[in-house]
Amino acid sequence: QVQLVESGGGLVQAGGSLRLSCAASGFTFKYSIMKWFRQAPGKEREFVARITWASGGSTYYADSVKGRFTISRDNAKNTVYLQMNSLKPEDTAVYYCNYNINWGQGTQVTVSS
Repeated sequence: QVQLVESGGGLVQAGGSLRLSCAASGFTFKYSIMKWFRQAPGKEREFVARITWASGGSTYYADSVKGRFTISRDNAKNTVYLQMNSLKPEDTAVYYCNYNINWGQGTQVTVSS
């Protein structure tokens, strides 16, 4: 079955950086479109970034993170990453990895001001 396991979250000061990882299994990763979403307290889950299946695949970002976050993938490791720079308090949320209808358990990112 499909499994998505996120890691890399934590507490960071505003302006800092974190790199999230999502280890995937149970499907043909190299042909998958992978996405990151986030959900802040009291808010709906929102799209963050997407990467298509090809190595060096095309990427797409929410306006709120464009220029600060970078999504990438390593098809040899079945892993998708989210590099987050210049973090802001409003980036505080649980970050989820997504493939099709499948979700990971999420990893908490907290940005202090």
